[in-house]
Amino acid sequence: MVNQLSPETPGAASKSLSMRRLAAFFAVFLFLGPAASLSPPQTGPRVRETFLEKLSTAAIDRTQLTVRYDPAYRSIPYPNGDVPADTGVCTDEVIRSYRALGIDLQKEVHEDMLQNFSLYPNQPRWHAKRTDTNIDHRRVPNLQVFFSRKGESLPITQHAEDYLPGELVTWDLGGNVPHIGIVVNKKSPDSSRFLIEHNIGAGPKIEDVLFDWKITGHYRYFGPASTK
Repeated sequence: MVNQLSPETPGAASKSLSMRRLAAFFAVFLFLGPAASLSPPQTGPRVRETFLEKLSTAAIDRTQLTVRYDPAYRSIPYPNGDVPADTGVCTDEVIRSYRALGIDLQKEVHEDMLQNFSLYPNQPRWHAKRTDTNIDHRRVPNLQVFFSRKGESLPITQHAEDYLPGELVTWDLGGNVPHIGIVVNKKSPDSSRFLIEHNIGAGPKIEDVLFDWKITGHYRYFGPASTK
């Protein structure tokens, strides 16, 4: 009778190969140690934390620039289009801070709006019937929808410790006038809360305004999946 585990049979060859692979694994394990052989991929909370730190730094860097507040509608290229660098509004601070990290909100908002136009307030608020790459991403209500869909909606509270660097906050200034800013890694004089980088008319500023107006949104956005 033929030995079913002889080297000439497929079963024996498969078993021999498995044994060699197992031996090789243990050789690597013993040489490098368990931490090296089983190290996790470079993802998780620390990567997210680093991203938020970078966004905060990009926002702080914006305050070194001179920007004249100008809400005028302008035709701009697509993608990576921008109004003149020395002009802008509150949304442009967010857009440009993300651009510093290689993320184009113009493109990301447009692509989501193409597929989900009815979810955005273009029709009821601006009577828009189609997307407009010149302005869609520069409107706070659109960014609110986008960040809630593609990012994380966080609780709106009156507790300063709930708002951390790299997070986004939107407000109603009164009369349904929206505003947006970025929480940055700088503290108020009494160190009780982080400050906000925004442009409310005097160019990019870092100010203690977190609770100056009614908060309407609180978000984190880490970019499209390919950049995480």
